Amino acid sequence: MDRSMVQEIVEKQVLTVAKAVEEKLDDELHALERLDLDDLEVLRERRLKQMKKMSEKRSRWISLGHGEYSEIPTEKEFFSVVKASDRVVCHFYRDNWPCKVMDKHLSILAKQHIETRFVKIHAEKSPYLAEKLRIVVLPTLALVKNAKVEDYVVGFDELGHTDDFSTEELEERLAKAEVIIFEGESSKLKSKAPSKSVRQSANPDSSDSE
Repeated sequence: MDRSMVQEIVEKQVLTVAKAVEEKLDDELHALERLDLDDLEVLRERRLKQMKKMSEKRSRWISLGHGEYSEIPTEKEFFSVVKASDRVVCHFYRDNWPCKVMDKHLSILAKQHIETRFVKIHAEKSPYLAEKLRIVVLPTLALVKNAKVEDYVVGFDELGHTDDFSTEELEERLAKAEVIIFEGESSKLKSKAPSKSVRQSANPDSSDSE
């Protein structure tokens, strides 16, 4: 067998091997592409399910009165509200300036935090609740989670002892109690002292006693 024939056979074998390797690489690339597409489809379906679930939650929240700051006319309705929603901020108020200041901020937060129900109830017309929850200073916010009052914001003591506090300051205080979902700077929350359930009298210049 002359050298030209040997060279031709070798070239054919090399081409055959190269073709086989190329076909194998093509198959692997197609498999990878297919895997990526499958992964993307799985992620897409998961995302769609999450969006659907969130949409259903939002619809339910809106049907329960979330997204608005509303008044509870009776003590009986208070119990219905806290049982229906996982997170509730209830403002015990009377017709005075400090309570009107609190109303302004709660009206804003109700629209921003649809995950939480924001309501108010007239303390003097709710003697049973006021006594049971030991409401003395007005305004007082009862922070309710899973039908239990977990914390209180009493007067303006934790808001700088002034009626000139910002909505963001109140938002951060509510976030500490985990009664709203807060997406702001976490460092702001950590830099302040931990909150406590306060029931003593607040600064007389910034709030009123019942």
